[in-house]
Amino acid sequence: MSAWAAQRRLQSDGHRHAVSIALHQGCQNQPQTDGLSDVTFVSTTPARATDWWRGAIIYQIYPRSFADSNGDGIGDLPGIIEHLPYVARLGVDAIWISPFFRSPMKDFGYDIADYRDVDPMFGTLADFDRLVQRAHELGLKVMIDQVLSHTSDQHPWFVESRRSRDNPRADWYVWADPKPDGTPPNNWLSVFGGSAWQWDPRRRQYYLHNFLASQPDLNFHHPAVQQQVLEDIRFWLERGVDGFRFDACNFHFHDRHLRDNPPATQRDTKTVMETNPYGMQRHLYDKTQPENLVFLQRVRALLDEYGAASVGEVGDDDSLKTMAAYTADGDKLHMAYSFNLLTSERSAAYIRQQVEELEAQMKDGWACWSFGNHDVARVMTRWGGPGASTDFIKVAGAMLMSLRGSVCWWQGDELALTEADIPFEKLQDPYGKAFWPEFKGRDGCRTPMPWSSTRPHGGFSGDATVEPWLPVPPEHLARAVDLSEADPASPLQALRRFMAWRKAQPALIGGDIRFFDAPEPVLALARTPAADQPGDAVLALFNLGSEPVSFELPQAPASVALDDHGFAGAHRQAQRFTLPAYGAYFGKMV
Repeated sequence: MSAWAAQRRLQSDGHRHAVSIALHQGCQNQPQTDGLSDVTFVSTTPARATDWWRGAIIYQIYPRSFADSNGDGIGDLPGIIEHLPYVARLGVDAIWISPFFRSPMKDFGYDIADYRDVDPMFGTLADFDRLVQRAHELGLKVMIDQVLSHTSDQHPWFVESRRSRDNPRADWYVWADPKPDGTPPNNWLSVFGGSAWQWDPRRRQYYLHNFLASQPDLNFHHPAVQQQVLEDIRFWLERGVDGFRFDACNFHFHDRHLRDNPPATQRDTKTVMETNPYGMQRHLYDKTQPENLVFLQRVRALLDEYGAASVGEVGDDDSLKTMAAYTADGDKLHMAYSFNLLTSERSAAYIRQQVEELEAQMKDGWACWSFGNHDVARVMTRWGGPGASTDFIKVAGAMLMSLRGSVCWWQGDELALTEADIPFEKLQDPYGKAFWPEFKGRDGCRTPMPWSSTRPHGGFSGDATVEPWLPVPPEHLARAVDLSEADPASPLQALRRFMAWRKAQPALIGGDIRFFDAPEPVLALARTPAADQPGDAVLALFNLGSEPVSFELPQAPASVALDDHGFAGAHRQAQRFTLPAYGAYFGKMV
C-alpha cells in the first residue's frame, strides 16, 4: 500500500468512528418538521464534514472533447490538466472524467480493453497521476468512470473466454446455447438495437451484450469476476482517485434462468427514445437483479477503506425505485442518478414530480441530479428550445443546484452551448448510425469545447491546422470561453456567482426540501437546514419560461429577499410574486 493510500485509510477509519457516533446520537432524536408544508421530506442521516459528496457539484469532462494538447484532433489528459484552473474557478467541487482507458473506441471508451492503463490517444499513467495531483492542488476531487458491466471484445479476458468452453475464463462472460431452431436463448434486446445476443462460431454459443455486439457482458455470478473488478477499482484508489461514476450500474447481473422479458405495460421513454424497441419490454430479467445489491455492498466496503465516494448511473423501468434501493442504508452507492431529467420533458410540474417521488422512496439515500451529459442532446436545445435566450441556462442551472441532492454538470453547459447538427458523413456515434435519421446519435452534445472565439476550431487543438474529431459549430464560437470570461452578464459568470453563494447556504447543500403549488412554468420550493446544521432556510422560485409571470403564493412562508444573482426584476408584495422571463427569487425565510 502506498503512503498516500495508508493516510487515506487512516482518515477513513476516523470517518467510520464519527459515523458511528453520529448515528447513535441521531437515534435519540425524532425527525421534525417546521409546519410550513403538509409534506416535508426530512433527511435522516446527519451531514458530516467528510461527506464532501453531499450537495457537491460534479463537473463531467469528456476527454475526447475537452482540450487537445498534442494536435491530433482528439482531447487528452494533458489538455485537461491545462484547463483545470478554468474548472476550479467555476466553483465546482469535483470532476468526473469519462473513460480514458485502453480501448478500440467502438463506443468511445465505454468498451474497455484494459482497466489499468490509459489509452495512448489520451496520454499515460504518469499524465493521469499529474492530473490527480493538479486537481487536488486546486481543491478539486477526482472521480473516474468505471464500466464494470461489460468489456470490449478485444479485452484479453474475452479473447480467452471465446476460445473454448473449458478454458480458465470460459465462464467470465454470459454464454448460452441456442434454442433448438438456432435462435437466441431468449428475447432480450440490446439498448443499441436488435437482439442482445451475438452468435460466436468458435464456441457455437451466443454471448450477451446489452449494448454493442463488441461489448460483451461480464458474468457477475462468477466469484472470480467480482473479485477481479474489485481489484481493478482498488488499482485506481491506490492512485489517489476520490471516487467513481459507475456506468450502467444496474446491468451487472442477469437472471440465471435466462427467462424472457414480458411486454412493457407502460413504454419506457426516459431511458431510450421512442423509435427503439428496447422500451417495449419490461426488463425484469436482463438487469436490476437482487444479487447486485450484495455486490454493491462489496464495492462500498472497498470504497470506505479509502474514504472514496460513488455515483451510479441507473437506467431502469422504474429508475427512481432503483435509485432509492441502491443508495439505501449507507452500505451501497453513495449517490445515484437516472435519465429522468435527461428527457425532453421540462415542465415545472414534471421536475417536482420526479423529486417528490424519489424523496418519498429514498429514506436515507442521496440523489444526484443532472439535466445534461454525454448521452443526450444539449439542455439549451432540449429544454430551452430553438432560439432560447442564454438566460435560460442561468435559471435552469440555479434550479438544478437548488434541488435536494448533488449535481452532475455537463462540460460546456455553463457556456449555454446548443446541440450541434452533425451531418451524417461526419457522424461518429454507432448508436446514431443505427437509428439515423429519426435519431442522430449523441455526437451533437459531444463536440469540442470552444476555448477561443478567434482561433480555428475554437482553440480546441494545439495545432490550428488539425480538424477535431467532431466539428466545432460556428454558433459555439460566439459563446466561447474567452468571450464568456470577459462578459460579466454571461451564463458562465452568472453560474460562478451562484455557485459561490450556494456554498455559503447549508440549506442548499444538505437541507430538506418541500414544494409549493405555483402556476407553470414556475417551480417553487423551500430548503431548510438539517437539524444539526446552522444557516437560514431559503425560499426559491424559478420561472423556467420566456414570459413574465405574476402569481399568488399564499402557502409560502415569510421571507426577506436575498442576493438576486443577476436575476433582475423579481418582485414580491405580500404573497404576490412577479418573476421576469427566466427569472428567479431567493428569500431568507423568517
